[in-house]
Amino acid sequence: MSDLSSLLKRGLNSLSAEGGAPVLEKLLKYVSEIETWNPAYSLVAASGEDLVVKHILDSLAPWRLLAALAGEFDAGSSTGPAVVSDLGTGAGLPGIPLSILMPGRKFRLVERMGKRISFLESQKLILSLDNVEIVESEVERAPGPFDIVVFRAFRPFAELKLFKLIWKNLSPGGAILAYKGKLLNAKRELDALDADPLLSEPAASAEVRGFCVPFLEEERCAVVMRKARLGLIPS
Repeated sequence: MSDLSSLLKRGLNSLSAEGGAPVLEKLLKYVSEIETWNPAYSLVAASGEDLVVKHILDSLAPWRLLAALAGEFDAGSSTGPAVVSDLGTGAGLPGIPLSILMPGRKFRLVERMGKRISFLESQKLILSLDNVEIVESEVERAPGPFDIVVFRAFRPFAELKLFKLIWKNLSPGGAILAYKGKLLNAKRELDALDADPLLSEPAASAEVRGFCVPFLEEERCAVVMRKARLGLIPS
């Protein structure tokens, strides 16, 4: 077993991420593809172990939280199971690792850059990601509604115009899961929403949950914002 394979396998075990050899093999192939395309496409500023830890395992670390949010949506949905939309997905992070780990869940990857779209479409074919849809669009123009939204290394909450659009396009009963760094910084970002009439209430009720990325000492957290179902008052 190669060093990267061993590292990734231990990381998946640490996250209690199920799927066995098929998941491991697809993730390793995805890592190899990123490294192959990286010189020409500048997908991520990492390779080798850094790529595995800081991008693949980081993307997968809050997978149980995402699964719980999607399950909550499904339980009260009249439109079918939740689709997870990864906004500004870039190289497919976190959407592709999550779609590999959760093959029964549909994912929609939204990206505006044509070169990255080419990479994403190639990965959909190479990795047989039948549960993935690729959407070439600016986030502001992406078709809604969104059931569950995820984003990582994306723009800060202080960009009110953008996040108002995302919130308006969020399905009733849907949720936003934003990957962030330090808990304190995430809470400060949420404070920027206090003055906005539309976003102040969801910001006030948002959850900030720390999570651990295997082999990474840096602080990481997820911000969760839930939208009430029609006719219901959020608790």
